[in-house]
Amino acid sequence: MNMKMSIAALALGVMTVGLASPSDAGTATKRIAFSVNYAGNTFRQQMIKAFQNVADKATSDGIIKGANVFVTSENSVTEQAAQVRSLVLQGYDAIVITAASGDALNGAVKEACDAGIFVVTFDGLVSEPCAYKIEVDYHSLGLQQGQFFKQRLPDGGNLLQVRGIAGIPAEQQISDGHFDGLKDTKFKVAGTVYGQWTQTVARKEVAAILPTLPQIAGVLTEGGDGFGTAQAFADAGRAVPVIFLGNRFEELKWWKEQRDANGYKTRSAASNPASSTLAFWVAQQLLDGVKVPNHLPDNLVTVGPDELDSALANLKSGEVVSKSYTQDDTINLIKASQ
Repeated sequence: MNMKMSIAALALGVMTVGLASPSDAGTATKRIAFSVNYAGNTFRQQMIKAFQNVADKATSDGIIKGANVFVTSENSVTEQAAQVRSLVLQGYDAIVITAASGDALNGAVKEACDAGIFVVTFDGLVSEPCAYKIEVDYHSLGLQQGQFFKQRLPDGGNLLQVRGIAGIPAEQQISDGHFDGLKDTKFKVAGTVYGQWTQTVARKEVAAILPTLPQIAGVLTEGGDGFGTAQAFADAGRAVPVIFLGNRFEELKWWKEQRDANGYKTRSAASNPASSTLAFWVAQQLLDGVKVPNHLPDNLVTVGPDELDSALANLKSGEVVSKSYTQDDTINLIKASQ
């Protein structure tokens, strides 16, 4: 897959480190839990599937004893905090978390750490210092959109902002990046809706606000909402603006159709749903006694016009452009980050 990723990400494939092989890993009796705050969109569903596939293989290979996924309903902080405490009582050795809140889970996370359990967070991070954090620069995802529109539409114009799920730290970081990227430009954000990173919700919310909006030149997005937004404009009989897309199959397929029909030009970027595989292997390495930095980087995946066809060729309906991490990838990343 010819994706544009950072040099650090590409380096994962070429660095070699002679650490323990799967057969002699000291984690064969260990169990890992994955606490997920929300699973209502294709990105999160692919994230869970990627984790489960890697965990199942690691279990069958004897690397770990087992791993299980636990999903809360409707991004409930209270439910997820209770869930983490329950996982501690169930005797899991490590807990991977995508958090419903950056701060509200800190008490439960601290209790897990105090019980000798490794906690690894990603996508939705917690601020508790004892947790290991796999960090994507979500601010840069928003920032590059503002910069893209400045170049793509130099005369400026009105923009619509389609946000994700309110209250999640990553969502706020993307939104902040949007506005930072639009500084000193001729753009005005004429309206904002919350599409919950989901095509159907985005279509409904954009349709509801469109009658109140002036002509829209472009749409700022946060992932999983681009195709639904395009549908809403088409449903309303309005010209479809330049929409920054989020690496979903439906979005890229629509982009290709528009490009082939009328030369439509845009760009697409998102975080990696298979980052869950990195979180799994980080947890396994911690359990194996490896010293891991408290903060590890992960990378956005960007699709430009030159990568569109190859990206689409490797996707199935409902999927997001992704890169799964192997144990060796993770070992190399840990080494490079120390």
